[in-house]
Amino acid sequence: MTTAKKSTEEAEKKPRAHKAAGAKAPAKHAAHKKAEVAKEPVIVAAAAAESPSEESAIMGTVPVSTEVLPPSRKLPTGEYIYALGRRKTSVAQARLFPNMDGEIKVNGKDYKQYFTVYDLQEAVTAPLKAVGGMTANVDLKVSGGGMRGQAEAARLGIARALIELNPAYRKTLKKLGYLMRDPREKERKKYGLKKARKASQWAKR
Repeated sequence: MTTAKKSTEEAEKKPRAHKAAGAKAPAKHAAHKKAEVAKEPVIVAAAAAESPSEESAIMGTVPVSTEVLPPSRKLPTGEYIYALGRRKTSVAQARLFPNMDGEIKVNGKDYKQYFTVYDLQEAVTAPLKAVGGMTANVDLKVSGGGMRGQAEAARLGIARALIELNPAYRKTLKKLGYLMRDPREKERKKYGLKKARKASQWAKR
């Protein structure tokens, strides 16, 4: 009788213990949810601070630096800083005249007339906007390649000229990738092939 009573008591105790544990679980789950909710705004705020807004990503705008930088060196009137930029088979010779009206000319024309596509216009002005919208006259002489190659070569030339003007701009421009010469070029066509690697269809018989 004692063994039977003990077994029935243990059987009754087990469901009760299980129910008690089940009753405590929602409280822990609720506390965990509260902790997650409390953490969420901090994570969202940090992500918003690090990543650019959706509008800037869609419009393709360049982030403007808000960092306080040391003053740029002053040049006598009429003097300029020369730099060279290359991309694919394009070459861009840039002459930067600081503290001027902000006029940019490409081969004697306004850059908006020469580069009619908005993306290419933004590529040319990107380094100037990145360092805080500097008002400087830029005279560009571009040759070789296509419009895309010429625009990116001009961007590299302007970025290099800005480094000569103020070395403190290096950190900002390097982070955005404006100081790297893009080495990608079209691979040459090979003899017996249609393109660099494309071959005519092989037939067994």
